[in-house]
Amino acid sequence: IHDQARRPQKSHLLVFGAQRELATYAYDLQVLLDAVEKAGGLAFIAHPVDPAAPSVNQGDISWVDWNVRGFTGLELWNGFSEFKPRIKSMLHAIYYAYFPQRIARGPHPEALRRWDELLASGKKVVAVGGSDAHSHHMRLGPLRRTVFPYEFHFRAINTHVFVPRPLGTDAASDTSMILDALRQGHCFIGYDLPFPTRGFTLTAHGMQQTAQMGDEVDCKGGVTFKIRLPRRTECVLLKDGKPVRTWRNRDLCTYITTEPGVYRMEAYIHYLGRRRGWIYSNPVYVN
Repeated sequence: IHDQARRPQKSHLLVFGAQRELATYAYDLQVLLDAVEKAGGLAFIAHPVDPAAPSVNQGDISWVDWNVRGFTGLELWNGFSEFKPRIKSMLHAIYYAYFPQRIARGPHPEALRRWDELLASGKKVVAVGGSDAHSHHMRLGPLRRTVFPYEFHFRAINTHVFVPRPLGTDAASDTSMILDALRQGHCFIGYDLPFPTRGFTLTAHGMQQTAQMGDEVDCKGGVTFKIRLPRRTECVLLKDGKPVRTWRNRDLCTYITTEPGVYRMEAYIHYLGRRRGWIYSNPVYVN
């Protein structure tokens, strides 16, 4: 949802679970966010950093008002937004249209910085990833190409959710369960094209409880982080946006702390000759 009368276009919002049309509130971002909350929906800032690509007449459609309140989270990694900075010329656009698997490298550094800044301010902000799939049909002289076909995009940057039971009970119950997992931050971003990210877990074990991503845990007596990766690779644990431990060529990682803070992890994988972002967890909040 965005204010279609605004020029230049900015500040898109992803809304889930509201069960009603909310576009009429888009003239004011805070009014829109308040309406989403009232409707019981989730609101995610879409492609918060989305730079221009003048060579293909695409403008900057980043988020502009960071003083608003009430959003659930933000779209940390957006596939189409990452594509735009790669297009330095029409030749680049043609190249990546035919080799889209070479585009993704990770979330925009400014998006990561903004997320860590929000978390450091005491807010709980859930990160999700999205393909922003449009399946554009490109024509340039004799060239015909579907840029980012859906079947490609949906195998690339995805949001994986942790739910308490398998899907299949009924559509309404399953939908509610998935939305609740997103609301709580029980999810992570996975770039599944190089290697499936299914099987990744990050848990924090305290004296009284075990926390998963999105949860809080008491640091009294110490907290043990356990990270399980689907394959051996590079893994970085961050506290308040700063790396505190890096592991290389590991699929199981353990870290013990007594310090409060916001802890999250990033994993990297080598694919097509380049180190690329692979997994970005949501935080565990250690109090």
